[in-house]
Amino acid sequence: MLPKVNQFLFLQVASSDEEEAAVEYKSRIADENDNELLIEIPVLEGTGRYKRLFLGDELSAYYLSSDGVKHYFNSHVLGLKEDVVRLVRIQKPDPESITKVQRRHFLRVGSELEIAIKLSAHVRFVGITDDVGGGGISFLCDGKWPIKSGTELECWLLVPYRNGSIEHAQFKAEVVRVKKMETGRNQVMAKYASITDGERQKIIRYCFERQLDVRKR
Repeated sequence: MLPKVNQFLFLQVASSDEEEAAVEYKSRIADENDNELLIEIPVLEGTGRYKRLFLGDELSAYYLSSDGVKHYFNSHVLGLKEDVVRLVRIQKPDPESITKVQRRHFLRVGSELEIAIKLSAHVRFVGITDDVGGGGISFLCDGKWPIKSGTELECWLLVPYRNGSIEHAQFKAEVVRVKKMETGRNQVMAKYASITDGERQKIIRYCFERQLDVRKR
């Protein structure tokens, strides 16, 4: 069952700041088309504070059915539309992806990008990502490096865009899990521990472009 025009949506927005990521905003569906929901600018109830959304922002949303059951889905921002009031265009969920159980995984895309890592003042090396997203990354590196759960890494990710430009996204990441591969390499899964909104937007823009490319195949 898809959400309908005039229904309220309750949203959380992916952020490297755990407190901000936990904040719930309220919006209303103002219009829809085949692929999009057009929603009002989300607001924090009780304060009247609006949440500014950007292209590629990842959303965890739910709405209430007539019998009061919460229906969850994940989405992302496609852009803005200037109407009588400014509306936010978000991806309409696939009906099969809507669930009664919240799943806080945000958009991640499989991609082999070069990542430079500083482990300590004297230890630096290069790895290759196997997926990247707005909330964290996973990469492969030589198994000789002393990385374990909880290790903090200083990272520089090479981010190429469809128009041929290249950016470097800088951030600090905390290792969540390390998996030893049969090849002797390690697969390192990490979440962003410290990243500015600007640097995170570089990564989300890449994920958004990558997802569009995959859909066109």
